[in-house]
Amino acid sequence: MTRSFAISFDYLCPFARNANEAVVAALRGGHDYDVRFMPFSLDQSHTPEGEPPAWERTAGERGSGVLALQWGLAVRDSFPDRFLDWHVAAFAARHDRSLQLRDEAVLRDVASGAGLDPDEIAGLVATGESLRTLAREHTEAVERWEMFGVPTFVSGDEAVFVRFMERGRIDDLERTLDLLDWVRLNEFKRTRIPR
Repeated sequence: MTRSFAISFDYLCPFARNANEAVVAALRGGHDYDVRFMPFSLDQSHTPEGEPPAWERTAGERGSGVLALQWGLAVRDSFPDRFLDWHVAAFAARHDRSLQLRDEAVLRDVASGAGLDPDEIAGLVATGESLRTLAREHTEAVERWEMFGVPTFVSGDEAVFVRFMERGRIDDLERTLDLLDWVRLNEFKRTRIPR
């Protein structure tokens, strides 16, 4: 039976990386998942009240993650067969190589490494469609599920914010998906991390 769920992402967050890499590993390993990868802008979620939304600001004022989300959405929506490669590479650029995702040259390198034509992706981003998609999907996440961060898993009307401590662990993903519909559990948070 196909398991359907969504997972939020912002390339700035290491915990989003851990969970999204687990989903990618499961998909590549043949798990029967129907996954919606949903953008959630941490730049927008940290916007002070009364300030314009991240997507309404000029490109230089949007914050460090918005451009990468635009590129990711352009790939997700126009080249879905390359999205998983892009997704993992974008997280790696930020968290393994400490590169600035607001730098288009970095995103071009990520695109090339994922087998994409960076000029084609840049052209798609330039249309503004991926920015409109980001605004629409982020707003839906906040209004429909009261999403406040990444990664958040969504199944139907249930949404759960989760932090995996290790990268790419399919067993952590499976356990989380099993708990997602257990609505009598509201919060389970360790007071300290045993490391």
